[in-house]
Amino acid sequence: MTIRTSLIALSLAAALAPTLAPTLAVAADAEIVITIKEHQFSPAEVRVPAGKKIKLIIDNQDATAEEFESAELNREKIIAPKSKASVYIGPLSAGKYPFMGEFNPTTARGVVIAE
Repeated sequence: MTIRTSLIALSLAAALAPTLAPTLAVAADAEIVITIKEHQFSPAEVRVPAGKKIKLIIDNQDATAEEFESAELNREKIIAPKSKASVYIGPLSAGKYPFMGEFNPTTARGVVIAE
C-alpha cells in the first residue's frame, strides 16, 4: 500500500466515523440497574421497550445472598452479598413479567413491563 492509498483510506475512515458511531451506540443493549436492599427490589417496577434485549444489573446491597428468579422470564441467578450480577432478558413481547427474590419471596417482588 502506498502512502497516498493509506492517506485516502484514513481520510475515508475519518469521514465515515461520525455516521457509524450512532449505529454502534444503538446496537448496544440497554442497561437497567435493580437494587436489592433490605430484601426488596428497587425499582420494583421496571419498564422496558418490547422487542429489545435488555441487560438487568442486579446490585445486591444486602449482607445475604439473594436469588433473582422469574419463571415468566425463564431466568434464575444467585447474587452474592454486596455484589452485582447481570441478567439478560428479551427481546420480550408486550406484557408483564413478574420476578422475585427466591430467598425472601414475601418482600422481594417486582415486575418487568414490556411496552
